[in-house]
Amino acid sequence: MPVLKVENLHAKVGEHEILKGVNLEIKGGETHAIMGPNGTGKSTLASVIMGHPRYEVTAGSITLDGEDLLDMSTDERARAGLFLGMQLPQEVPGVTNSDFIKSAMNARLGEGENVSLFKFIRELDQAVASLKMSEDLPHRYLNDGFSGGEKKRNEILQMRMLKPSIAILDEIDSGLDIDALKTVGDNVTELQTEDRGFLLITHYQRLLDYIKADKVHVMMQGRIVKSGDIDLVKRIDQDGYDWIKEEVGIADERVIPEGEDEKEPGMIGTCATREALEK
Repeated sequence: MPVLKVENLHAKVGEHEILKGVNLEIKGGETHAIMGPNGTGKSTLASVIMGHPRYEVTAGSITLDGEDLLDMSTDERARAGLFLGMQLPQEVPGVTNSDFIKSAMNARLGEGENVSLFKFIRELDQAVASLKMSEDLPHRYLNDGFSGGEKKRNEILQMRMLKPSIAILDEIDSGLDIDALKTVGDNVTELQTEDRGFLLITHYQRLLDYIKADKVHVMMQGRIVKSGDIDLVKRIDQDGYDWIKEEVGIADERVIPEGEDEKEPGMIGTCATREALEK
């Protein structure tokens, strides 16, 4: 059973401290949801766990199955079993979806090992059908010209194929209509097993109408200030966040500096393939 443990995590970007003591533990078979107003550090937490180079961890630890993730590069974290479904997936002209996914799967195998082509095609076709995606979509360039909904389904397609032990989905519901949200929810639910844990970052209850969350956390001022179950989500949907701010004595919940957008650092470094193609 995988275990992701975040303890007293502090991180900054430039001179601005964003994460101010986050504690979180996710085990296989568990789905955790993090909610909160804009600018409270939710997407920053996802990026720091995955190893975004823009952020500097100043205190605390992140471990996966007891292994120190802070000593690993982003690609090493991915090979260890982490997956991040991003808010703003990057477009990569010249690289097809299928080639990208197959390369990612091969990277997780031992040196000289490759995934069976027959098995890969069979699993990819099944996943595409389950996500109700266009049959030609795996053969199109990665996210190039995709709609917002197609990009989000494509993130779930990658997750289905890579089978991570801990999956972080950062606002995977944004840009999806009700039908697409149900399809994504059904696919995530299918992957909720004892061998996999989930961290969902969202603003809205509607995602949790389709994906069962075992624990719900509210993030403000770069830390988790309240935790509960689905009843907490219902209270937030009804009354907003002001009652939580009053309860914990918070006047301004934000940590993102005025004028900056927390979504900006959503990409994990640069895309070497895209850089090579643009030369």
